[in-house]
Amino acid sequence: MKKVYILIVLSLVLVSCNNSKNKKLSAFDTQMEANKHPGKKLMETNCYTCHSPSASQADRIGPPMIAIKKHYIDDNTTKEEFIADIQSWIKNPNAQDAKMHGAVKRFGVMPKQAFPEETIAKIADYMFDYDIDQPEWFEKHFNEEKGNHNGQGQGQGQGQGKGKGNGMHKQQAETNFEDLPYAERGLKYALSTKAVLGKNLMGTIQKKGTLEALAFCNEKAYPLTDSMSVVHNASIKRVSDKPRNQNNLANNKELTYINSFKNDIKNNIEPKPIVDLLDDKVQVYYPITTNTMCLQCHGKPNQDINRPTLNSLANLYPKDKAIGYSINQVRGIWNISFDK
Repeated sequence: MKKVYILIVLSLVLVSCNNSKNKKLSAFDTQMEANKHPGKKLMETNCYTCHSPSASQADRIGPPMIAIKKHYIDDNTTKEEFIADIQSWIKNPNAQDAKMHGAVKRFGVMPKQAFPEETIAKIADYMFDYDIDQPEWFEKHFNEEKGNHNGQGQGQGQGQGKGKGNGMHKQQAETNFEDLPYAERGLKYALSTKAVLGKNLMGTIQKKGTLEALAFCNEKAYPLTDSMSVVHNASIKRVSDKPRNQNNLANNKELTYINSFKNDIKNNIEPKPIVDLLDDKVQVYYPITTNTMCLQCHGKPNQDINRPTLNSLANLYPKDKAIGYSINQVRGIWNISFDK
């Protein structure tokens, strides 16, 4: 009888150990699945200029994506409802329908942007099902905002998709870009530069207006881009078929790629980086597309661009061709070059 008892105890211990191992394996597998989900890369590509998890609480131009997730999802929210809510907001962002009144009050209503419904659906699907990156300051801020100081938070919901996030990659800058495939590496260089330029540009628009933003672009855009080239040890350029500054005029190969990306956007296809392999260099190209905010300086004269802005553009850029755009059009491309 004693031997039987010992065997039972050992069996229970082994089962417990195996369950523990399975839980650890399950968590690892979940993280691998999250990394492979197409919505993760789409979110980083399309959302992180304004909603990056690496921006500080004071120095940001929009709420982090984890804040959006927690304000839209509660215990009773289904994935279908969440995707529909995000789709609805992207199609028509406005203060009346906002669920994040504090963010609207601080940052204003986000610019209207045209994304394929499939792109938004994949991003929302990823947000719902998986833990997403969050800034180090966010949990405390969220609990204080909800009036809940016990560290539990509210509206976190059930399961992985509604949790607080594992914080495994809180800082985007910690990623070792050199370990990435060429296309993704070039895209990261472009997006990190876009984030720096976008943060400064949109912050200037919000605080000082469009005319000051024009001055910023004229004086600071090149130095900031050059500084990111130094950071990434790469050549980072923006070129266009309709340049504002003639130094940014695209060459024949770049014009071919611009037209290719225009065709993708026209056909509602999510653009992917184009990679050229040279002798000892890699060149990566990715489109620059317009949103509502861009039209203040790149839209239609006297419709999107007001007279004072037009006058300032004429003074700063006498040969300006970068006007007449609508939402979600290709205004140019990134040309990223680095060593193999």
